[in-house]
Amino acid sequence: MKKTLSITLMAFLFIFGLAGCGAKSQEDVVTSLDKKMEEMTGYKADAVMTLNTGEKPIRYQLEVWHKKPNFYRVNLKNAKKDQSQMILRNKEGVFVLTPALNKSFRFQSDWPENNSQVYLFESLAADILNDTDRGFKAKENSYVFHTKTNYQNKNLYQQEITLNKDLAPQKVRVMDKDAKELVKLQFSNVKFNAKFDKGAFDMETNMTGAQLELPAMSQSSSPKAMEVLYPKYSGPGNIELTNEKEVTLADGKKVILSFTDENNKKSFTLIESKHEAVQTAAGKPERLTMPGGEPVDLGYTVGAMNDKSISWTYKGVNFFLASNSLGQEELMAIARSVSAQGSK
Repeated sequence: MKKTLSITLMAFLFIFGLAGCGAKSQEDVVTSLDKKMEEMTGYKADAVMTLNTGEKPIRYQLEVWHKKPNFYRVNLKNAKKDQSQMILRNKEGVFVLTPALNKSFRFQSDWPENNSQVYLFESLAADILNDTDRGFKAKENSYVFHTKTNYQNKNLYQQEITLNKDLAPQKVRVMDKDAKELVKLQFSNVKFNAKFDKGAFDMETNMTGAQLELPAMSQSSSPKAMEVLYPKYSGPGNIELTNEKEVTLADGKKVILSFTDENNKKSFTLIESKHEAVQTAAGKPERLTMPGGEPVDLGYTVGAMNDKSISWTYKGVNFFLASNSLGQEELMAIARSVSAQGSK
């Protein structure tokens, strides 16, 4: 009798032990994620972002810093290190820096609160927490969520977010309506509650630090002539290139591209100009303020957008896209189609 009782007791303990070691439910993980977001003071993370929106994949290396409540530093460099930008948010506002051109845009903006941001952990966590119809799968070493999105680019329709068992981000796949992968992000070296030096989010400090890297990056290659790039998408209807004008400048050239439909109801202008790149931290800075503007993610670069125009830089070239007859969604779509694959 004692032997039978002992065996029965051991069986119950074994069953309860298995239950205790079982996989967490979706509710458990979501509750833990919500608690983590409340308790963490910030983080540092590295990532590799791959864009599959053009003819060839484009890869970027990212360094992401966040300090609560609303300080951000996102440093983006492409794989060849010849295109770099930085997004900063501090008490003075939001900045988009292009160190090679000694150029910055300043915004009075709520970024990144307006839209989903694939490289910000708290944005991904918010997408998970806010989507009541999210999908969930617990794997051996990770949790996978499938959620809706709120990206500026409406083609980025859905996403798959993978967190490790400590709830740190591992991987993000952003897809269109047909589940075609357009963006992939692989996180590494995620450190929660990280410490930051004084000036870590200061605009001038970051601009100077980034420019000090420029000589080593640029000595190996001589300056290239400006390549005129054309949008692969030119808006709704039959909007076509109707005029191209080149203007010679003291330090480069400017090309003005005019696009109009056959009824002269829809039109836009794309201006491209190239100036000598800044080789050191010295030189006159170009500091532009965009009242009422917003940073805009163009995929291959970050630009500055207001109601009627978008400005951005790409491979040392300044771009300015403007229209009185097209909306912001159309302007963003046109700007995203102007890249290395958009040359004639």
